Amino acid sequence: MPRIRPFEEHLDEYENWFVENRLAYESELEAVRAHLPEGGRGLEIGVGSGLFAQPLGVGHGVEPSPRMRSVAAGRGIQVVEGVAEDLPFDDGAFDFALMVTTICFVDDARKSLAEARRVVRTGGRVVVGLVDRDSPLGRSYLEHQDESVFYRDATFFTTDEVLSLMEAVGLGSFRITQTLFHSLDRITRVEEPREGYGQGSFVVLSGEKKGSG
Repeated sequence: MPRIRPFEEHLDEYENWFVENRLAYESELEAVRAHLPEGGRGLEIGVGSGLFAQPLGVGHGVEPSPRMRSVAAGRGIQVVEGVAEDLPFDDGAFDFALMVTTICFVDDARKSLAEARRVVRTGGRVVVGLVDRDSPLGRSYLEHQDESVFYRDATFFTTDEVLSLMEAVGLGSFRITQTLFHSLDRITRVEEPREGYGQGSFVVLSGEKKGSG
């Protein structure tokens, strides 16, 4: 079952996080943008209210939450109802697929990544952004998980775990970048993404679809 209730009931709180943490948000955008091709047909899986898709120029989205879909549509995203494990699109329909923090809310992470791979063309890329469970921010989220209306039922992953899952579904030629090198209250500027992982709390991985199928 998609975990939509917190986002249906607390949409304003969700949106306000990005306003109150604008520099962290913009840092995350830059880290994701570094992985996206110029142009091409893109899909964001778990598009939410469109806060990443819109500024990144991702034209299509899939989202199980009706309230989120409505807001995303208002931001110009062509959004349809659906879940990550069963995407309502043909094989190879997109040049790239994007998942930002979505992976911690899906029921089956491996199946979700396999579906993301399926709907991108051969040579296209699947891009995954996450808060690394082993990072300072990830450990803080875990410590206070029961207090968060959004993360109470989330499953946090390490970068290595997601990389292994992406490899398992047939992605390769990986690139990894990271950002958020300080706690949220100590970020004073937009942080430029760095290659690799292990220092920044927000990590972006992208892998290429090799072959067909």
